[in-house]
Amino acid sequence: MSNKDKINVGILAFHGDIEEHEEAIASLGFSSIRLKYLEDLDNLTHLILPGGESTTISKFLDKTGIGKAIQKRAKEKTLQIYGTCAGAILLAKEVETQYPVSNLGLIDAKISRNAYGSQIHSFETELNFKPTKQNFEAIFIRAPKIISHSDKIDVLCEHQEEAMILEQDNVLISTFHPELIRPAIIHEYFLSK
Repeated sequence: MSNKDKINVGILAFHGDIEEHEEAIASLGFSSIRLKYLEDLDNLTHLILPGGESTTISKFLDKTGIGKAIQKRAKEKTLQIYGTCAGAILLAKEVETQYPVSNLGLIDAKISRNAYGSQIHSFETELNFKPTKQNFEAIFIRAPKIISHSDKIDVLCEHQEEAMILEQDNVLISTFHPELIRPAIIHEYFLSK
């Protein structure tokens, strides 16, 4: 049995960049399922919380009970979790925002929602992914900003002395949209966990 047979990837499929993450996963030779119901979480080894609108996604997580189930699996360390953009906001311990977000608090970081501005302030920049020492073009769309984080967290990527990717135990977050770039080096790293 190959390693790929042991990995079951889910993408939270209520709102956001679902198809783009599916394509990134497929580009690496993996398949994924769309997580819409609580029972869909049972057999997953890896879960992606995509970008989108964090307030809307947080309401869905609360209403369905999926949020509490993710927290439980994260604390048991039976699930690898990756949050991109809005997903990063939802995974943060603290969120700086004018709109309430029911975040999961699974990574010891403080994030400012839409810190770079609106859609028209979107930008691209070259970053370096420390674990693989690869440069890549990162795309920021209505991106959040990591304001602070615990010293126990690994910073895997930064730009102008600001953290862009953080990892704490089985939780990974990025403030940009890695699903839009190829090769999908961040997804590959995530799936290697």
